[in-house]
Amino acid sequence: MRIQVTATEIGRRQLTAEHLAQAVESVRQNGFVILGQVIPTPPLDLLFERMLTDLNILLNASDQVLPVQFVPGHLQQDAPPLAPYVFAELVANPWVIQVTQALLGAGVKNTYFSGNTNLPGSGAQPVHTDGQQLWVDQPAAHPAAALIINVTPLKVSPENGSIELWPGSHQEMVITPDSTSIKVPAADLARREKVSAPIRGNTEKGDVLIRDDRLWHRGMPNHSNLPRPMIAMIHRTGWYNSGGKLKFEPGCESAFEHPLLDANVEFVAEPIDYIFRHRPYDYPPSG
Repeated sequence: MRIQVTATEIGRRQLTAEHLAQAVESVRQNGFVILGQVIPTPPLDLLFERMLTDLNILLNASDQVLPVQFVPGHLQQDAPPLAPYVFAELVANPWVIQVTQALLGAGVKNTYFSGNTNLPGSGAQPVHTDGQQLWVDQPAAHPAAALIINVTPLKVSPENGSIELWPGSHQEMVITPDSTSIKVPAADLARREKVSAPIRGNTEKGDVLIRDDRLWHRGMPNHSNLPRPMIAMIHRTGWYNSGGKLKFEPGCESAFEHPLLDANVEFVAEPIDYIFRHRPYDYPPSG
């Protein structure tokens, strides 16, 4: 579901009760919602240019192993953790926080700031989850405990590799703490497709995708001639272990100011090696 946020909602910096209820219901039932046009485009253009510059540095470093995600062409790539590329509508978006707090409760905190870049000529990733059901042997899925916030600094369609989403799959009791892989087994994919076929998460520049971290999904081929970066953050409920604080360079402190979000950040004086700190990853195959 995509909700077109109105100019009035932008001016008031909050969704209407109707739009909030629609967003919450979509995440609960489908596992995702798209908030339309809640990020201004000029800072996204600036961010896109910088991420392309960083990507060229990464691709041309002869002594580095590319941080491939599952299959060639899908790279883990951080957005630069420094001003002016870190801004409030990205890291403390009030419309996003309104939705995540409604779903996760008071004390929402962000525990992740990274992303991935889909290169031209890429393949299709295996269908997988980013999170799992938190407990085993439960009769039904628990309410959301972690929500992934995806932002692309350009329009995304099947042409340049929009993400594939499996509606309602976050309620499946397939990937649990007992699972040996986050890849969804082929038999479960065939079963689920008869219930609800996958769709593409197409977005306009300025949109935000909010999805349950248990939702089945995958990166798809990029048929265009331009890389497609996608930033990812994770909002977790207050009792969910967050790990260490996220590191940013000084100068962007004000971007994180929001009364309802624990930004979970620290500002460090030394330069942050955000371009080369990732490594390739995969997980054991599923049957």
